[in-house]
Parts: sequence; structure tokens; C-alpha cells
Amino acid sequence: MSDLILSLDGTEAGHRLALILALSAAFLHALLGALQKGRVDPWLSRGAIDTAFIVLTLPLALFLVPLPQGREWGLVIGTMPFMFAYKWLLALAYSRAAYTVVYPVVRGSGPFFTVIGAWILFGETFTLVQWLGVGILMGGILGLAVYNMIHIRVDRDRLVPALWLAVATGLATAAYTTWGAYAIRGTANPFTYLAWFFVLTAVDMPLIAAWRWKRTVYKPPLRDLMRLGVTGAVIGWGSFGAVMLATRLDKVGEAAVLRETSTVFAAVIGWLVLKETVGPRRVALMTLIALGAVVVELGG
Repeated sequence: MSDLILSLDGTEAGHRLALILALSAAFLHALLGALQKGRVDPWLSRGAIDTAFIVLTLPLALFLVPLPQGREWGLVIGTMPFMFAYKWLLALAYSRAAYTVVYPVVRGSGPFFTVIGAWILFGETFTLVQWLGVGILMGGILGLAVYNMIHIRVDRDRLVPALWLAVATGLATAAYTTWGAYAIRGTANPFTYLAWFFVLTAVDMPLIAAWRWKRTVYKPPLRDLMRLGVTGAVIGWGSFGAVMLATRLDKVGEAAVLRETSTVFAAVIGWLVLKETVGPRRVALMTLIALGAVVVELGG
């Protein structure tokens, strides 16, 4: 499989596969975000997911893929602080506002920062049409943030910090995406990086979740948390793995922007599954974010 991925690097077939992977990552990431928000403390849900990541992935990392060699360990370990920051900021944001408030801002702000990072690290450039797409996407984000500030019936003292945390999470998303693209390109076998990525970046949340579980009044049944964790880990494999492989095959900025069509999936999930009120204006703004991503892809 790794030989096939490497053989498609820089080809038209590789570009098409990267497109499919980025769209798959978009849908799966929306599912993962809804699963973490859900009806369980986001710190506990993420702790369950990361525990499952370690348990399910460690045997694969040890026995089914080559071990990292030399500087490859540094590339994997270098991902850890970016992923830790992403997860902590996301949990803090979800603790303060609804999924459909936080998620679009997180996913929409990430590509802007990623495009800048890809330019600095890889020398990638965008056409004028692609920058127009980025502008449309950012306009949707700004409109959504303003709409939320005006209409969401929550404590303003919680909403404003939630929006700032969401933007900070978008920055952390760009950091782990850009560094991940650099690291997976610098690892001889891309699946070596992915396997150890899922193991090492998951060591923090189980400890935090265990501490919170002992101190919380309502303790979700461990069986339910285990089921949630395994489901989330399987979805996470597809989401994070797909976008990392997409950045290995094609431009980092384009893959990151296209993934943000997840905002449309998030709107549907928030409405159908989490029973959150979305409304036509917010759906339109989320769709605008996705439209910007599509313009970026078509303008390349």
C-alpha cells in the first residue's frame, strides 16, 4: 500500500485520490466532532477516543509497519505539541458553546492559517481565483461569528471566549496539518508516521479524562465510554489518516481547504443528531464556507 501511495505522488491520479481523501476526511471529521461534543463531557469523550487510539494502534505500530528510523522519530514527536494544543483548545471551546457554533469557526479558520504555513514551509502558492475562494470562506466565517454573537441565546461571557478559542483551535489545526505534511513527506513509509502519530499524540487525554472522571458528579458508564472511544478511534483513523495522506499526495493548502466542506456535514449532524437549532441563515453561512473551499479547488 505504501508503494502505491508513493508511486502516485505528483501524478494526476494522485491529485484525484487526494481530492477523494480530503472529502472523506471532511465527512469523517464532522462525525468525530459531533461524537466528541455529544452528551458527554468533551474531555471524557476525547479521553476515551485517545485511549482506543493507543490500544488499537500500538500493535500495528510495533508489528505491521517499519519502526521510525533516526530523524523520523523527531518528526513524529514534533507533532505532539501541536495535536495536544488542538485537542485542549477544542475541548475548552466545546465546554462553552454549542457544536454548530464552535465547529464551523474551527474548521473555517484553519485553512487560512494552513495556506500561509504551506507557503512558508513548502513554497506553495495560490492563484487569484484560489485566494478569492479563501476570501469567500473567511467571509462565511466572519458572518457566522457575527450571527452567533447577535442571535445565540447563551451567556455572552461564555460565547465570546468560545469563539476566540475556536479561532485558536483553527490555528492549532493549521499547525498540526502543516507539520504533519512535512513529517509524512520526510518519513520513508507514510504508514509508519500515521501509526505512531495515532499512538504518541493520544497519550495526554486519557490522563486528563481519568482525573476529570474521578471528580465529576455524573460518571458516564465505562462501557458507554469504551464504545464511544472505539467508534471515535475508527472514525479518527479515517479522518486524520485521509487528510495526512492527501497532503502527501498533493498540495497541503488545497487539501486543508477542501476538508473544510465538513462544515456542511456538521450543520446536518448538529441538526439531525444533536437536535441543535441551526436555522436557514446559519446553514447559508456554513455553505458559503464550503463554497469557498470548492472555489479554491477549482481555481487550482
